[in-house]
Amino acid sequence: MALANAHYYATRDPLGAAGDFTTAPEISQMFGELIGLWAADLWLRAGRPEAAWVELGPGRGTLSADALRAMGKAGLAPPVQLVETSPVLREAQARTIPGATHHESIATLPTDRPLIVVANEFFDALPIHQIVRTDAGWRERMVDHDGERFVATVGEQRFDAVVPDVLRDGDVIETSPASVAILRDLAARIVAQGGALLAIDYGYEGPLAGNTLQALRHHRFADPFEAPGEQDLTAHVDFAALAEAARAEGAVAHQPTTQGALLEALGIQARATSLARAAPSRQGEIETAWRRLCAPDAMGTLFKALAITAPGWPVPGGF
Repeated sequence: MALANAHYYATRDPLGAAGDFTTAPEISQMFGELIGLWAADLWLRAGRPEAAWVELGPGRGTLSADALRAMGKAGLAPPVQLVETSPVLREAQARTIPGATHHESIATLPTDRPLIVVANEFFDALPIHQIVRTDAGWRERMVDHDGERFVATVGEQRFDAVVPDVLRDGDVIETSPASVAILRDLAARIVAQGGALLAIDYGYEGPLAGNTLQALRHHRFADPFEAPGEQDLTAHVDFAALAEAARAEGAVAHQPTTQGALLEALGIQARATSLARAAPSRQGEIETAWRRLCAPDAMGTLFKALAITAPGWPVPGGF
């Protein structure tokens, strides 16, 4: 999964109608603007520290550009740090946000100031492990090949002893050590330097059993084992595991909420009304975007949000 996604993102812009999927910032400017106001409000209540803005996996840079515009109106104009490995997407980000500093990983982020970190649809693309129930007990799902085609198989090592009792009635258990490792590193930095992290992704507040590995190609679901490196591989994010990882480093992990509830709490209704008033011909488009971002049968409840803050920092808006 890691190798396939590394190639996939390095060789294309996957967003939009001509790509494989669309993210919330590409649906409407309202998403990035409200995230920017979320950050500015937190920054103001934290005492206006000299903080840096960090986005993990920024896509085309749309979210950060919209957020920075909104932040600027509140007096927050932080240096921009983008964690991105794709040369194709880095070029797009450089056009959207001139002057941004790029990083291959979180290891080179600034260490001398608080960090306000946003990760929208970032953790879902990190590799997962699956433990599956078999007639011989619990085994790890692995990848083999049948001729030129990749296929799923199971390993020989027994995992029965590590399966939690609460999940033993299921058939598949997923974990993402890579996600937990990155979250713990970021949480440790936030505890030491100050700041906050906002993660938004589709997922669940575990524990939950089930196979969520999926592939997207041309906006349709595809076989994850076909065309490796030519389609987006993702899995649902376990927000409870991320929160637990943050607390293990001494950070404050606030109760996860849904994307719809967060955006409504941050004022998306007022922003939609304002945009429609300024451009009456776009009212239908704006209302459609609002519904897509917030409605329970769209992105509103499937997508969750988790906020993490340094001890002593204010409770973030919407949480």
